[in-house]
Amino acid sequence: MNQVTEADERLLIEAAQQDPSRFAELYALHFHRIYAYISRRVRNRDETQDLTAHVFQQALANLEKFKWRGAPFSAWLYRIAANAIADYTRKLPREANSEPVAVSIADTESNFDESERRASVYRAIESLPDDQKRVIVMRFADEKSIREIAVALGRSEGAVKQLQFRAMENLRGSFSEKANG
Repeated sequence: MNQVTEADERLLIEAAQQDPSRFAELYALHFHRIYAYISRRVRNRDETQDLTAHVFQQALANLEKFKWRGAPFSAWLYRIAANAIADYTRKLPREANSEPVAVSIADTESNFDESERRASVYRAIESLPDDQKRVIVMRFADEKSIREIAVALGRSEGAVKQLQFRAMENLRGSFSEKANG
């Protein structure tokens, strides 16, 4: 459910407003974009996960208040996310010389493309074979060394390097297909 028309999305929203169990479809459709948007600003994996969960909890709790006004549903989610990030940054302990992080709706809109790119990367990683996905996540998200990954997976360092190489080739192929087609 990567590309959904405006009419389809509107039907999904109306269905979820009638039956909250249908919200899962909206969640699946928008999760990667919202997660990417938050992770770019928060840069703490646990907080990003918590804030993303909060955004979707708020969206579900207030779904009956959502009115279709021509803007995509994702704009509403980005607004909830921007407010959640602003609340989060206000609660952070202030350092003597630090400036608060400002998040605005203009910031939300200007970074939409970046969030889309991150979401497409997450989707591409999710489509990798399990071993390759595990190596990529451990290497780049968890920032583990080749040796640490090899120990964790019970494989040789050469095997881990080969898995990483294949994963990167698959990701490159995935993005070149999208660019060409």
